[in-house]
Amino acid sequence: MTDHHGLHSEHGARKREHPGRAKNPIIKVHDLAWLEFQKPDLWRAERFAHAFGFATTIRTAEALHLRGTDAGAPCVIVRKGARSRFLGPAFHAADVADLHRLAEATGQKVTALPESLGGAQVLLRDPSGARVSVVSDPRRFPALPEQAPHTFNFGHELARTNATQRPPREPAQVRRLGHVVVQSTKYVETLDWYLTHLGLIVSDFLYYQGQRERGPALSFIRCDRGATPADHHTLAIALGPSNRYVHSAYQVADIDAMAAGGQFLRDEGYRHSWGIGRHLQGSQLFDYWRDPDGFLVEHFSDGDMFDNTLEPGWAPMSASGLAQWGPPISKDFLGLAPGREPWRQLRSVISALRDDNEFTVERLRGLLKVASS
Repeated sequence: MTDHHGLHSEHGARKREHPGRAKNPIIKVHDLAWLEFQKPDLWRAERFAHAFGFATTIRTAEALHLRGTDAGAPCVIVRKGARSRFLGPAFHAADVADLHRLAEATGQKVTALPESLGGAQVLLRDPSGARVSVVSDPRRFPALPEQAPHTFNFGHELARTNATQRPPREPAQVRRLGHVVVQSTKYVETLDWYLTHLGLIVSDFLYYQGQRERGPALSFIRCDRGATPADHHTLAIALGPSNRYVHSAYQVADIDAMAAGGQFLRDEGYRHSWGIGRHLQGSQLFDYWRDPDGFLVEHFSDGDMFDNTLEPGWAPMSASGLAQWGPPISKDFLGLAPGREPWRQLRSVISALRDDNEFTVERLRGLLKVASS
């Protein structure tokens, strides 16, 4: 097993702990393709999206497609509906043959995507009930002019002379979709489903303090591209009292783009959640915002990239341990800010404890310790 000391975690797995990958996955997806949401007001959604840094590719009365500057498919698809909700993620298959392999193994069909997207898909449901699409050969848009990263003078190494730094206060241009985080009452079952069906592999496990013997409660999961490095996590799954979207993250050029773009969002009256800081697992520079429908979205930059040789790290979970530096974690980020969310969370806890799932009283105690740490 790989020695984790001095790498991405202090410790690796102990004997008989979760290996973090399936022995014989059905396929290995290449990347996260896009996320799908439903919202009642597409004009309001588009206005925030432009302030956050997206560009529009399609805008109709029924749908909104948003992209970054990188070449490829849209990052986000918003469908008009009576209420706001997360519909699910789409993942890129390596090729169309993988779609047929996945369809045969799951008893599903390969179907054509809408003409606006192109390509084909296999539509599945994970154990938490989320709709998961695996797609091949969707329409690719050419790259857009991108926001250039700044040139920095580090110590005595001068890369910029007779030139100033003047980052404009404007939207931080989104380059691409990075990852999505979800919560599940069936954490291990859902984790194993993604490892087996999509060939994802775990970068880091977190466990509730004092409960390592009960198994992990959060996993950061990446694509297995062999020797080609992939984002530290494309998907993260957390144990919790409800099956829900937590947040999604979108890459921007650098910390200046993030900070100036954040100031632009503030000037436009949007709600800041937490940041700027640097995460521990994944190392990303981060800044979190709420869109008008309450969805948590993240600007990130400078994240870790791992190939498939690195085994999972294991570490205790704490609220303060989510960042190496930055402001104290906010109540808004934890879902504890005044408003409807804490009451919704309380109802979810009561409901989850009544049902037969992985969220037990002991796990609730572990989660409360995390929130208070």
